Amino acid sequence: MKTQELNDLQTLVSLAKRRGFVFQSSEVYGGINACWDYGPLGVELKLNVKKLWWKSMTSRNDIVGIDAAILMHPKVWKASGHVDGFTDPMVDCKECKYRFRPDKVEDPSQCPSCGSKNLSEPRNFNLMFKTFMGPLEDSSSTVYLRPETAQGIFVNFENVQTSMRKKIPFGIAQIGKSFRNEITPGNFIFRTREFEQMEMQYFVKPGSDDEHMEEWKQRRRNFYLNMGFKEERLRFHQHGPDELAHYAKDAFDVEYKFPMGWEELEGIHNRTDFDLKAHQQMSGKSLEYFEEASKEKYIPYVIETAAGCDRLVLAALCDAYREEITTDEKGKEDKRVVLGFHPQLAPVKLAFLPLSKKEPLASLAMQLRNDFAAEDWICQYDESGSIGKRYRRQDEIGTPLCVTIDFDSLEDKCVTVRHRDSMQQDRVSIDGLEAYVRDKLKNF
Repeated sequence: MKTQELNDLQTLVSLAKRRGFVFQSSEVYGGINACWDYGPLGVELKLNVKKLWWKSMTSRNDIVGIDAAILMHPKVWKASGHVDGFTDPMVDCKECKYRFRPDKVEDPSQCPSCGSKNLSEPRNFNLMFKTFMGPLEDSSSTVYLRPETAQGIFVNFENVQTSMRKKIPFGIAQIGKSFRNEITPGNFIFRTREFEQMEMQYFVKPGSDDEHMEEWKQRRRNFYLNMGFKEERLRFHQHGPDELAHYAKDAFDVEYKFPMGWEELEGIHNRTDFDLKAHQQMSGKSLEYFEEASKEKYIPYVIETAAGCDRLVLAALCDAYREEITTDEKGKEDKRVVLGFHPQLAPVKLAFLPLSKKEPLASLAMQLRNDFAAEDWICQYDESGSIGKRYRRQDEIGTPLCVTIDFDSLEDKCVTVRHRDSMQQDRVSIDGLEAYVRDKLKNF
């Protein structure tokens, strides 16, 4: 058997639509650029990603969560530097009207769309989406769709610290939508204009920040390995002096090797005390922390972990995809497409397949499906087509286990459990099925 991994993103785009993971937004109207809708399986996969991230953060005693509003006071973005400095360089092709970032193409003197060198001068383009609050559409009513979730955490630092009686070091986690008017979005759900972030800001005493930075680097690396990601596809990239954001003392990206190359999944940044100082100055409200033990006042430093949920979903799909090609004695090839998700990521955990649509097999299979669903298992029932085709459908969406109910099940009260990766089949009693499934998925 020959195994081939994903080397073409378009293959994944096609599978994602065909199997209900991701659809082009507003497709019936021709679609809208860089906006995507998650289908029935995609929303389950994305929910699993968020659950795992949330658990990895808030199961700790020193991290709590919030859900801040998308619309915030415009001074928030003035203080953070987004109004004046959240820009990308943009160039227009005067021939084909294509717009692009010159720092993201091989030859910035040439249009990547038509090859023309008749280009405008680069100019800065602010990435924030503007809108208006209230009935008047003028500068006094301008607000922004947030370009990041982090500022909602910073402006709630004192509220959280006081209400939850947290002592430094502690963290605040948040999952939420952000919006950036990207000049050149692309690569499927990797770079979009509307996306979901998973961010945690960890507040520490100045002087201890380097130690905490190292700790969070290792924690975040282990997070991806525990999700089943292939170690050889992960690496750290440290930002050089010319890459560092204006607020950062140090920064690392967790990068994943996508079909289009190494790209950022998550940023781990030492943001120093920049954000809290900026909001203290702009608002006039003290954001200092009083340390009871030392009787000391200080503005905490911040270690940030900022992951893109949509990028993580894409990485999970890429990491899981494989094609298994076998050749029979006559030289005929057979290809099995598998999404080899770790069970904690798999959008469907179990599929119940009656060998025949006839009663009472169908009723027994549906009853088992409903019993497991009532215990919070995400399950499918499928009676359409041959059993081989049904197995292949489940392989292609990443279902770890398929449960087949046959005519013998009516007599011996047993079912056949088929494993996605090995294709091994075990005969299991119906009474012992849940314990068997729990054990197999736990010890995957």
